[in-house]
Amino acid sequence: MRLLLVEDEKRMAQALCEILRQEKYDVDHYADGLDGLYAVETGVYDLVILDVMLPRKNGFEIAQEARKKGIKTPILMLTAKSELDDKVTGLDCGADDYLTKPFMTMELLARLRALGRRNINTPDGTLTFGDITLNKDTSMLICGENSVRLSEKELRILEYLIANQGQILTREQLAVKIWGYDSDTEYNNVEVYMSFARKKLNFVKANTEIKAVRGIGYELRYDHV
Repeated sequence: MRLLLVEDEKRMAQALCEILRQEKYDVDHYADGLDGLYAVETGVYDLVILDVMLPRKNGFEIAQEARKKGIKTPILMLTAKSELDDKVTGLDCGADDYLTKPFMTMELLARLRALGRRNINTPDGTLTFGDITLNKDTSMLICGENSVRLSEKELRILEYLIANQGQILTREQLAVKIWGYDSDTEYNNVEVYMSFARKKLNFVKANTEIKAVRGIGYELRYDHV
């Protein structure tokens, strides 16, 4: 699961990044509010941890602007302020939950797990679209009585496409989501793993397809037969 942390307190950011990576989150960190907003607006993250007091643009503004642009990524807001008005302001600006500093690590992780479950996961932790089911725990792609195990990249590609069903995802978005900002991944790598994912869909005889939209990117479509 890819997570964005926007926090300008250096020591706290370093500690949080270490804890989250130990919990198997892929974490990107920004200390500047404006950079954080640009990152949120890419739409490639599954969760966002957002501090309120930031340089150039505060957390309230980031959440509000992201929501206005249609970004639905769950946001957990961190604040050193415990006043009720600040909590209400954060929620009204688009945050899904908040934690007041200082907080316990166990509570932070529990709230992140809860926010992660709010997406399109079914109660048993699977994802569905059209005639396919994706079991993230076992990395299995299932269609009717057919199933096949996915590689890590194939799983993440299909998970991202299902999470953004109805949208066209660009090659850049997919590259960042699957390989990360610091990766030197070229767009042809995206093409290669898209081909692998398509073969797995064909193997389970799914009517769900990954469609290439010329000059833009990819989207997931279900052909009713």
